[in-house]
Order: sequence, then C-alpha cells, then structure tokens
Amino acid sequence: MHPSRHCTLALFLAATYPLAAYSAEPEGGAATAVAATAVAGEAAAAAGDAPVPKKDVVEIKAARQNYRALSATGATKTDTLLKDLPQSVRVLTSDLLKDVGVIDLAGALDLSSGISRQSNLGGLWDSYAMRGFTGDPNFGSDYMVNGFSSSRGYNGLRDSASTQSVEVLKGPASALYGRGEPGGTVNITTKKPRFKPEYSIEGSVGSHNMRRGAVDLTGPVTDTIAYRLNAAHEQGDSFRDTLHYKRSFISPSFVWLLGDSTTISYEVEASKQETPFDRGVVAVNGVLGLVPNSRFLGEPGDGPITIESLGQQLFIEHQLNDDWKVQTGVSYRDSSMEGFSTEANNLLADGQTLRRQRRHRDFSATDMSGRLEVLGKFSIASMAHSVLFGVDGYKFDDTRLQLRRNPSATNPYSINIYNPVYGGVADPLAVSINTVEEQTSHGFYAQDQIDLSEQWKAMVGVRYDSYDQTVTNRRFAVSNSQSLSATSPRVGVVYQPTKEISLYVTAAKGFRPNSGISIDNKAFPAEESKSYEVGGKLETADGKIIGTLAVYKISKENVLTTNPVNTDFSISAGEVGSKGVELDVSGEIWKNVRMSAAYAYTDATVTKGDNTIKTGAQFPNVPKHSGSAVVTRMFKIGDASASLGGGFIYVGERLGDVAATTSFRLPGYTTARLISSYSPTKKLRLSLNVDNLFDKEYYASSYSQVWIAPGTARTVVFNAQYKF
Repeated sequence: MHPSRHCTLALFLAATYPLAAYSAEPEGGAATAVAATAVAGEAAAAAGDAPVPKKDVVEIKAARQNYRALSATGATKTDTLLKDLPQSVRVLTSDLLKDVGVIDLAGALDLSSGISRQSNLGGLWDSYAMRGFTGDPNFGSDYMVNGFSSSRGYNGLRDSASTQSVEVLKGPASALYGRGEPGGTVNITTKKPRFKPEYSIEGSVGSHNMRRGAVDLTGPVTDTIAYRLNAAHEQGDSFRDTLHYKRSFISPSFVWLLGDSTTISYEVEASKQETPFDRGVVAVNGVLGLVPNSRFLGEPGDGPITIESLGQQLFIEHQLNDDWKVQTGVSYRDSSMEGFSTEANNLLADGQTLRRQRRHRDFSATDMSGRLEVLGKFSIASMAHSVLFGVDGYKFDDTRLQLRRNPSATNPYSINIYNPVYGGVADPLAVSINTVEEQTSHGFYAQDQIDLSEQWKAMVGVRYDSYDQTVTNRRFAVSNSQSLSATSPRVGVVYQPTKEISLYVTAAKGFRPNSGISIDNKAFPAEESKSYEVGGKLETADGKIIGTLAVYKISKENVLTTNPVNTDFSISAGEVGSKGVELDVSGEIWKNVRMSAAYAYTDATVTKGDNTIKTGAQFPNVPKHSGSAVVTRMFKIGDASASLGGGFIYVGERLGDVAATTSFRLPGYTTARLISSYSPTKKLRLSLNVDNLFDKEYYASSYSQVWIAPGTARTVVFNAQYKF
C-alpha cells in the first residue's frame, strides 16, 4: 500500500476510527516555559498603552490557542515544568539545532547523553540506541512526531525542516504510551501555524556537491484560520564512491480557532528518499583501515532504494473551563520501500575476494492510531492534583516481499575489495520473505501529578494494554497469532530543597511487542522491562542554565537479535541489562556564551544468553563512555551580529558484531566541528559550518565485520537564510 493512494484518509479516520491511538508523552517542560514567555511577550507588545485593536486581540487569542495546543503534541502531555518531573528530560530547541547546523534527527541526538548510533540498514533510516536499547530490529528506531509513533513502517531519514524541538525523555514511558523502549522516548514537536505572517527561504551548498533549499512560510488565512508550509529538497554525492542521493520533504499544516475554547489543527508530512543501499566497508580478518572508507562494495547499477512516506495528523483540543480540558487526535501514515541491493556476504581466505548477495525489497506499511484524553486540576486537603485520563489504540499492517540470491560455488558474485570492478551479474533472484503482519492494540491509562507540599511532589501512573498480532508467511501458507496484555505502572517522587535544585527517584515497568516471525514460523513473546532511576536537576534562578544528573538500572527480557544462522530472521537473546550515569548541561554559561554538553557512562550487557549470544557480551555499537560539547560566542561587528564556536563528539570503543559471537570491536573516536554565523541585518543570516574538522577517519556503527558504516569525511556547508 503506497502513500499516493491515501492522501485524504486522515479526514475519514477522524470521523470513523473510534478513540484509537498511540499516545504521546507529557507536553510542557522547558519548551512550555519558552512558549508561555513568547505568548506573554506578544500580548504585551500588542497591548502597549493604547487601546488594542480588534485584530491584535485575535492575534493574542491565536497565540494562546496555539500554545495550549502544544499540550496535545508534546511528549509529557501536560504543562508540568521539567524540574517537577521525576525523570531526565532534554529539550533540543530549533535554535540550538540551527546554531550547530543540524538538518537530521541523527545529528540532533548526537547532542544528548546516552544515545549511540546503530546499524542503519545501509543508510536508509534512523537507528540509535538509548541507554543501550535499540528497539525493533525490523524497523528504524522508535520516535514520535507530536506524540504519535512515526517510526513504525518505512519512513527514511528524518528531516528537520519542520522541527520545532526534539524532546528526549529518558527512562520508560510505557505508563503513558504503552509499547516502548525502557531506555527512553524521543518526541519531535513540529512548527505550528502563526497568525503573524513570517516567511523565510534558505539555501545551502557544501562538500560532495551537496545542494539544499528550504522554505518556512506561515500566516493567517482568515481571522480564525492560519497556515504553515515547511518544505525542503536536498541532493548531492557522497564521500563514498559512486553514490548519489535525493531527499524531498513537504509539510503543510493548518490551525482553526473554533471559538474561544476549541482548537483544531491538521498536519501533513510527505517525504521521498532515493539513495543506494550501502553496507559500508569490511574488516579484513578483524583489521580495519585496509580498505579506504570511501570504497563502495555494492553495485552502482542496482540504482537507488526508494522510500516514500505520507503521514497525516488531526488534533482537537477543547477547554471545558480553567481547570479541565479534552484533547484528541488521530494519525495515519503510509510508507513503502522498494529497490535492489548488493551486499557483502563473506570474505574469502585470500583476504581480498568478497562474495556478495543480491536482494530486492518491496515493503509497505500502514499505521493508523488515535487517542482521547481528559486533563484536569483540583485540590484535596491542600494537595494539588494534575490528572490525566486517556484511551488509545493503533492498527499496523506490514507487508514484506523480499527476493534474494546468495552466492554459489559456480557464481560467487564477487568483487575485489582492493581493486573493485563493477558490473557483476548475480543468478536470478528467488523469494526469501513473503509475509503479512497485522497488529492491533488498545490501551487505557491514568496519571496523577501531586504537589504534596511546596518541596515535595509525586507522580503515579498506570496503563493497561491489550495487543493482538497475526503473522502470515505466504511462502508456506502458515499463519501464527497471539494475544498479549500488560500492565505498566510508574511511580516517582521529587524533592526540591531549594527553588534551583530538584532531586528525584522513579521506578517503572514496561513492555514491547516484537514484530516478525522466527525462522521456524513462530511469533515472538513480548519484551518486558523494569527500570529504576535516581537523579538531580539544576535550574538557575534566571533560567539561563539547566542541568540533569541521572543514575539508572534497567533489565529486559525476550530481546530480539539477528539470527546468525540466517540474517533474514531474528532470535530471542534472553535477558539483557543496562546501568549507567548521564549528565546533560545547557544554557548561557557567561554573557553571550552558550553551551550544550553531555556525557554518559553506559554498561549494557547480556545478563542471560544462550548458545548464540554469550552471557556478559556487550551490546553492539554501545560505548561505555561517550560525550559531546558545543560552545558558541555571540558578538557584534558594527551593527551586525555574529557568532563563532566549536565543539566535539567523543564515542568510546564498542562491540562491532550484532550477533555478539566474536570479539570484533570498533575503535573509539573524537571528531571536532566549527560553527559560525554572520547577520548583517535582522533579515539575512549567513553561516559556515565544518563537521569533522580534522577529517578524522572513524567508524560510526557496524553490523558485522563485512557490514561496517564508515563515519562521514570532513564536510563544509555554507547556508544563507533570508526572512521577509
């Protein structure tokens, strides 16, 4: 089922799909404070000392309505301040991402502690581990857009053109969202329509023939309807030989103020990505660096893998009174992935002949979800309660058809890794995977945030999920079904000895259904997790510096990993655990000097293995030590403003084999970046950013010794943005 066939289905869902959903996390926090400040500032500017014209009143109401609507799309689902939450939360704002020159999700997550890059299926989608946990190996890593899952299916690399902020919530969110990773949740909030006209265009050129253009347009349609249009197109070559890519993204959105108490918003995201499937380089007998990082070992003649995704979201929020409101939303997303690939199979004993396999993938998915929530505030016995009650559900259909040909003795379909000659021809392909999977889930959840006193706060929450899964293997006409249920409680306490310091402790249980089938056509049991965390938060009195220190321990059962017998299938690895320490600090450390820094110690290991996964084995691609920092100095040049800064990313040594059957390891690395900008006027901004400043040769992630993703070579990007 491809995206072009369902351009208007979200409107139909709004009327027919009853209270279904995959819920989002809490709203507010630092992002809420910023939004509230913006609303207050706009109101004050509009008011002045003179009578306020009717149009300005409409604009103020619009701003307030838009701000209120953020609670329906933020990760915490409420307007609770971050310092009052018993968990570690990092909000990466669009200003920070712009300063650093980040245009994708992977680059944004590099700025947060405890997140490590994982094997990204030949460069086709975002894949990362949070506190060691990666999610379902059949798809890219989990993330949400406005509180709805946007990673189920085939959605390619996430562009930042419409991103307002990236919320990184550490620890399990199952008490609100149901299925999920105990390591944490990523929620992307999108830019919202405004009633004050704002228009910007920008263009970028950079290394490897990179060209990018983007627009951000917003303004009123009527006194009660506003729009926003974000779009971007990027294309270029690669530091990898023979590769070329194209990516397009467009997102129109609308908000309608239906009276003083009701807001309706509708958003569309359409993306298309064309890029060759690239498994990277090989390690020769475990030795890296013998093959240049630029060497492509696939077949240029395979052409690109094409990924298309069309997502739609509809939100309605109604304020019943000052203390109670109702918010609901539905989401629909179609996605598909299709194309040929040539991938390394094994290196022969001569150390130079690489046998390869060829595949053709034709995958498609449909993801429908919705939710209904009631939020309220009241007081009992001098204790203030902020409560949330919700129901949600989703329906996910996944169809996979894969053709494959492994090398044979008569046709090794090989290439010389030191002197590659392209143009090899594989034997005819045969069907290796032909499955249809259906998932449906419904959940009920409740949460209460309690102000016990001025210094003590508590949070309790619980969720019940029922889940049905049917997987049909059409190759063998075999079908397997299972029904699961889970209860996910969460409890946390916050103690604030001063207004600047918050200390917290929290515990939670979680679950995650596993998709796909085993090599013997059986469905997998769901993952189950337990998590414990203690930490402290600092927010200075002026709000300019925010920091969080967290210590955690997580255990999880029924985790999937690749089956070493046949990499098309997964197996259960038994029990795994992760424990560690994380530190995040950001803000204005001196006048006109901004900093963002993060450090993590992550000890993620298999605690109970089997014959294929060793007990005590480290999680692949998860370093014990990692960190990053960016410092930017703002200054004046005459009437113009400018900035100059730099930063680094450090990733320690880590295991490089997903099957964990060898001791192959990826070396640690440190890369540096240079960032600068110059604004001769308020309307024009010029920037020059250099990533991997010293052209460090490194390896970002690995799947095995023959599937190793090399890190990007030095990249210089010049950007010009004009607002009008």
